[in-house]
Amino acid sequence: MTLPAMPDAEVRVTLGVDTHAEVHVAVALDQLGRRLGACTVATTPAGARELLWWASQFGPIEQVGCEGTSSWGVGLARFLRGQGLAVLDVNRPSRQTRRRRGKSDPVDAEAAARAVQAGTATTVAKTADGQVEMIRTLRLVRRSALKARTQAANQLQSLLVTAPDELREQLRGLSLDRLVAAAAQLDPDGRVTTTLGASRLALRSVAVRYQQLTAEITALGQQLDRLVAQAAPALVALPGVGTDTAATLLIAAGDNPERLHSEAAFAHLCGVAPIPASSGKTTRHRLHRGGNRDANRALWVIAMGRLRWDQQTRAYMARRTAEGKTKLEIIRCIKRYLARELYGVLSAPTDRGIRPPTRPPGSRRDTATDGH
Repeated sequence: MTLPAMPDAEVRVTLGVDTHAEVHVAVALDQLGRRLGACTVATTPAGARELLWWASQFGPIEQVGCEGTSSWGVGLARFLRGQGLAVLDVNRPSRQTRRRRGKSDPVDAEAAARAVQAGTATTVAKTADGQVEMIRTLRLVRRSALKARTQAANQLQSLLVTAPDELREQLRGLSLDRLVAAAAQLDPDGRVTTTLGASRLALRSVAVRYQQLTAEITALGQQLDRLVAQAAPALVALPGVGTDTAATLLIAAGDNPERLHSEAAFAHLCGVAPIPASSGKTTRHRLHRGGNRDANRALWVIAMGRLRWDQQTRAYMARRTAEGKTKLEIIRCIKRYLARELYGVLSAPTDRGIRPPTRPPGSRRDTATDGH
């Protein structure tokens, strides 16, 4: 690595980083957008220190734009934040931009730095160093175990369909729980020499796997219940918010929810902010199909629950239906309201006390631009 000639006057550096599994590639720009140099470092603590030293040779580092701050770049982002630097999460360049400018690691790193300078990259990276990161990790593993258990249950039923008649009649008609318990007790008869013996061994193996996954899911669920209750007691205390939906919303906001500067930003993050689609004399909004789809699903679950038992929400549905809105349009309005309510809880100070909602569903703010 060589350092280019230093400019005469001190510059303010914007750093762009394209992250990978083994190396990170960085490009430094001055405050006028002039390229100062490029650097490649290893994805190790020593490499992060080397990158910081290299960039500091040009002048004070103002801000850093980094791709993949939730994956390959999470370690680097943590290190740079620990040095007091502002780290922004940068999306990879669009396909149109790549077709025009080409694709390489230095090109992507420079594009990240220019996105920060242009103001198109404004999302502060998640810190990923607290309780929410713990919740994210355990929830990821639990969801994987749930999928594996579903596959085991389906495979158990499939094996039973093709099992010999003797074994099939023994287990036919049982509920899933009783089928798993019975299959787990099957004797494979030692060395497999017949079709019946192979079927017994296969059913027993899948049933034991199902039981092990159930125990794993239960243990992870208990840890998640504890962590979510500790991280956001006010959130799980809200009507219709359970451990899973609360965990989803906490993960979307991150360990540093203050990075979401407004409830509108949180609504965009959850994909429930209506997008302006006006032209000429036509003023309208269209559905937002972007954002965090898992958080969007969590809002939908809460909305469906409140439509079943919350009288205020049901009255809102009836009133908007009378106004000619479709059910889907009304649900979008409710989800937008929920985003506003939940943001007040997620962005509360350390005590995370519940903030009363500013407007109930059906107020004037919920009619024109908040849901469709």
